[in-house]
Amino acid sequence: MMMKMSLNSMDEVTWQQALYEERAAGLLLYGRALGLSHSESEDVLHEVFAQLLQLPATPAQPVHYCLRSFRNRALNCKRGLWRRLTRELQSKGWFEPSDAASEFETQAMHCLADLPPPQREVIVLKIWNQHIFEEIGDLLDISVNTAAGRYRYGMEKLRHCLKGSSVGVQTYERTTADRENPGFMDPAQAVAKG
Repeated sequence: MMMKMSLNSMDEVTWQQALYEERAAGLLLYGRALGLSHSESEDVLHEVFAQLLQLPATPAQPVHYCLRSFRNRALNCKRGLWRRLTRELQSKGWFEPSDAASEFETQAMHCLADLPPPQREVIVLKIWNQHIFEEIGDLLDISVNTAAGRYRYGMEKLRHCLKGSSVGVQTYERTTADRENPGFMDPAQAVAKG
């Protein structure tokens, strides 16, 4: 009842402002009841009112419209949160070494981790993501020569690190197929031969 009174007296206050002042606390509580945290409820509330401010005209039932919008966004937020958590749990294994990793792979991973971040970044982009130096330069906002230099210096450090390990660098003979398709090379072999 009070809402209708506030919405009808719009001489100084917009309907969105009156609706926010009267319903925000209740909507935050509703968001918590739907399973959102307090900060997630606040985010959804602000998204709803940002959307309400964009409406060209006042809905026929502003309170009902606001409540439905809030509920839909809250449920979408909750679904998105569960999807994100599921993806994050699944992705933990993506970057973990497998139990079947050879001693050489383990040493190569340690050597790669010890490189300066700019060199490591270029090596990963070049070998595992199969980018050319021009693409890497554009991506990192550096010159092609800088990208190539970081790669060259990083690979030299990897070779030195692997030669110093008890495993040693495995020799790898390049076949004609490797020369024609260098992108399909095993990353551990690429590190070994540089």
